[in-house]
Amino acid sequence: MRRPRVLLADDHQMLIDALKSVLEPRCEVVGSVTDGRSLLEAAEKLRPDVIVVDIAMPQLNGLDAGRKLQQKMPAVKLIFMTMNEDPYLVGEAFRAGASAFLLKQAAGFELVDASVTISASAHQLSARERHVLALRFVQDMTQTQIAEEIGVSQMQVSRILRRALARLREMTESGDELSGS
Repeated sequence: MRRPRVLLADDHQMLIDALKSVLEPRCEVVGSVTDGRSLLEAAEKLRPDVIVVDIAMPQLNGLDAGRKLQQKMPAVKLIFMTMNEDPYLVGEAFRAGASAFLLKQAAGFELVDASVTISASAHQLSARERHVLALRFVQDMTQTQIAEEIGVSQMQVSRILRRALARLREMTESGDELSGS
């Protein structure tokens, strides 16, 4: 299996160096940047499979950079990292196109597993599925509230949730990386 190509974006070079050393046995780190504007340029040039993005970066924050990347490169997988445990940021990250969200304190081998799993899985979640999951489980909205928020029927929200949860189950069962085994 081809190693996933990973681009790192964080304004702390020491963290980038640490992440490289953890990722490189199973991933190909194709580059690193220290601000959001450089991230946009590097991503277009390097065409990574996965981008690890710090939310708080100079010149353009990670969330805004992620939104722009999803418009230009919808196939790229985004893993957002932050020191902040605010549930609002988790929801914002998934609305910006996150495939995964990690706290920097817990990063490391979890990052390797997330990078390999999301780049290898054929069962990716759509932007709508990620958004509905974030509304349901991060913002604790009911299916009725979600339906009103995104302008669809409650039955359609139920279908989206069932499909997304089934895909997550498939990802977990087919890629042991998610379970840590």
